[in-house]
Amino acid sequence: MRTGSEPRTARSALRARFWLSLWGLVWALFGTVAFAIAGRNGWAIACGVLLLIVTIDLAVVLRRISQGPHYQPGRDIPPYRPPDERP
Repeated sequence: MRTGSEPRTARSALRARFWLSLWGLVWALFGTVAFAIAGRNGWAIACGVLLLIVTIDLAVVLRRISQGPHYQPGRDIPPYRPPDERP
């Protein structure tokens, strides 16, 4: 049953986001190094910017994971109750 409050009470899949960020970090680092060695400075800079963005995202994900079950609920944490009032 939809309650209409899903965007406010949605839970993020932080573990999946962690592994995807880690995968992106590896590929962005590889791309930066490979393009720098090949002499493609524009592409190396683009991969370097992407590397910076992925690193920031990974730091945010790790911080939220460390904050506990409010941000990363386990199987023993029940879903949020929908709000009682309707707009």
